[in-house]
Amino acid sequence: MNQINQLCLICKKILLLSLFCLFIPIATAAQTTPVILVMGDSLSAEYGLRRGSGWVNLLQDQLRKQGSTWEVINASISGETTAGGLTRIPILLEQKKPRIVLLELGANDALRGLSVKETEKNLRSMIALSKQSGAKVLLFGMQIPPNYGQDYTKQFKEIYSRLARSEKIQLLPFFMSGVATNKDLFQTDNIHPNENAQAVLYKNVWEAMAPYQAILYKE
Repeated sequence: MNQINQLCLICKKILLLSLFCLFIPIATAAQTTPVILVMGDSLSAEYGLRRGSGWVNLLQDQLRKQGSTWEVINASISGETTAGGLTRIPILLEQKKPRIVLLELGANDALRGLSVKETEKNLRSMIALSKQSGAKVLLFGMQIPPNYGQDYTKQFKEIYSRLARSEKIQLLPFFMSGVATNKDLFQTDNIHPNENAQAVLYKNVWEAMAPYQAILYKE
């Protein structure tokens, strides 16, 4: 009888060990899914658009079509400023552990007439935090209409190229390229791109991500 009990105990241990080994790969896969984190404003948060029709979703769809396991997490908020982004990014980096950060912020700073120096300082801090976490950064260049004043417009535009050079990160020179000068690609407010513009924005981002193509399909 003792031998039977011992045999049953051994069988239970083997069964438990098998189940444990079965769940390890599942848990590991969940923890190691590579992440792209999008930090943006209304231009990336689908303001005024059907849910799922924005350029961020087009990026995720493209990755899936090509068999990539990367997950795109959109942490964009309409109306977001660089100050707001800087406040939120530490916890997002800690929780999501992204390997790539797409940084699309600054336009709302300009709309509110905020200091160019403050905008640059906030963006530089977000870039530094992202790099410290181990993430690569793609910075989206932004521009504003000339009616804000020639000096301010020029200084604002130069923020992005200067940061890309000094921080040695990838730069999308102008996120709104191909959209900004086409009135048919804007919503009725003449500020936010419409659904037809999303494919153009996605293409701009995808081309700027060329340096990352190799790692996007290694996972």
